Amino acid sequence: MDSIRGASDDIGIAFFATALGDCGLAWSDRAIVGVQLPERTAGATRSRLRRRFPSARTMSPPPHAQGAIDAIVALLSGEPRDLTHIPVDMYGVPPFNRRVYEVARTIAPGETLTYGELAAKLGEPGAARAVGQALGENPLPIVVPCHRVLAAGGRTGGFSGGAGVPTKLRMLAIERSPGPLFDRRTAP
Repeated sequence: MDSIRGASDDIGIAFFATALGDCGLAWSDRAIVGVQLPERTAGATRSRLRRRFPSARTMSPPPHAQGAIDAIVALLSGEPRDLTHIPVDMYGVPPFNRRVYEVARTIAPGETLTYGELAAKLGEPGAARAVGQALGENPLPIVVPCHRVLAAGGRTGGFSGGAGVPTKLRMLAIERSPGPLFDRRTAP
């Protein structure tokens, strides 16, 4: 994950339907710069992504962004998908957070680590709380699968994406039981 965005890069955004509800994606001409999981309403999802990228323009996604959208939609529909091929831009992300996100991207769909296990993989076994804070600031949820990181003892821990912990649990359930699990009419 490189810091590749240049100061003059235009940011595009698009919104798309998934089994969990409407999501949003932001991209530069080189990589994905932001993902927005569903909020309580489609309007709230749009507002939150627009606040994060106020100068972004709504447009048709270029191939790398459309590929990310297609993969996210498929994964949230229960199809086994690996999102590690999606190019991401870590411009402006602190070095510790970047390291956390790199390790998180190695967690396979349906698998989990604890905050402490992730910290140990970083070579910083006492940094579980800092790992949790970094994951809470994740600009690319699902592409950087912070939902796959749990608290000690299998507790869910927090989740800042979408509708919070219920979204985290639904995403894990989808990954652990491939197939169309949720009817869009019942998504929050």
